[in-house]
Amino acid sequence: MSFMSRLSGAIAGAVLTMTVPAVVAEAQAAKVQVALGDTVSVETLAYIVALERAKERGVDYTLTSFAKEDLAIQAVVNGQADLGIGTPYAVVQKSKAPLKGIFQVTRLVFFAVADKSLYRTWKDLDGQPFVFHARGTGTEAIGNILADRNGIKFGQRSYVAGSENRVVAMLNGQIKATIVDLANKNLLLAKSADKFHVLPGLDEKASDEILFARTEWLAKNQAAADTIVEEFAKVWREMAADPTMVEKERVKRGLLKDLPKELLADVDKYYRQAVDNGVFDKAGGSPQAVRLDFDFYTQAGQMTGPAAELKVEEFWDFGPLERARKKIGG
Repeated sequence: MSFMSRLSGAIAGAVLTMTVPAVVAEAQAAKVQVALGDTVSVETLAYIVALERAKERGVDYTLTSFAKEDLAIQAVVNGQADLGIGTPYAVVQKSKAPLKGIFQVTRLVFFAVADKSLYRTWKDLDGQPFVFHARGTGTEAIGNILADRNGIKFGQRSYVAGSENRVVAMLNGQIKATIVDLANKNLLLAKSADKFHVLPGLDEKASDEILFARTEWLAKNQAAADTIVEEFAKVWREMAADPTMVEKERVKRGLLKDLPKELLADVDKYYRQAVDNGVFDKAGGSPQAVRLDFDFYTQAGQMTGPAAELKVEEFWDFGPLERARKKIGG
C-alpha cells in the first residue's frame, strides 16, 4: 500500500489523476510468487482470502505450499518466490539473508499434548522422543523453552509437518507426544480425551508466521507489496470484529472446495476460537511485537542474543504496514 495521503483542492485532484493510474498499473503488472511454509488448510484459509482480495485489485499471485518451512524460506532467499509466510528470523541472523518482515500473520498459540499413560508431567518426557512440525519452527522453539524451564532434555527429535497430520499419528499410536495448534488440540481431545492430555504451556505469544520478502523485491514492487499488506490488514481487522467472515469469503470465492465437508464445517468454530485465543492480532505487527519475538527466539536457542541488542530494522520493514494504517485507519 504505497498510498499517498489525501490532498485537498483542485491541485490535489490533478495530482491524483496522474499518480493513481500509475500505481494501479504497477500493481496489475505484478505476478507475485508466494511461498507458504505450511499446508493449505482451514487454518491458512484467511491468508488465501487476503491474497484473493489483492488479486481482485490487480496483484495476481501463485501460491506454493512447502512441507517444510525452511524450504519456503529458502525459496524466497534464492529468488524462486517473492513473498514468504513463515518465521525467517534465524535465517536472517545467521546468514544475513536480505529478508524483511512486513506483516505478523499469526502468533504462537500451540499446545503440548501427550499420551497420559506415558507422560503425565514434563519430567516424564526427559530423554523421551518428541515430534515437531519442522526444524527451526515455532513448535520447536516452544518445545525448547518448555524443556529448559522444566529441566529436561528431549531424546530423539522427529518432524512431521502439519498439526492435523501429527494428530492423526497420535490417534494411530505412532506419536506419543507433540505440539499442535488450537484446532487440532481440540480435535484430539474431542476424539480421545481419555487417552491424551495437555501439558502446561507458555503464556507468551510471539510470532508464529510472518509475511516477509527480499528487500530488493520490496524496493522494486512497493505497490504490489502495499496492496497485499493492506488486504491482510483488512481481513485481520474484519476477523477480529466477526470471525465468521472467513467462511463467508470462502463460500463466496469457492475456496478449498476439495477439502472434506466435515473439515469445512469447522471453519467458523476454528476462527472464533483462534480470534478469542489471540492467534490473529489485528495490529499486524509492531516494534514491540518484534522485540517479544527476539526474547522468545533467543530463549528458544534459534537466535543468538542478547535479545535487547538486536535491531528491529534489521529484520522488519514497517513501511507497507504503516502506509496501510494511514489508508484504512488505525
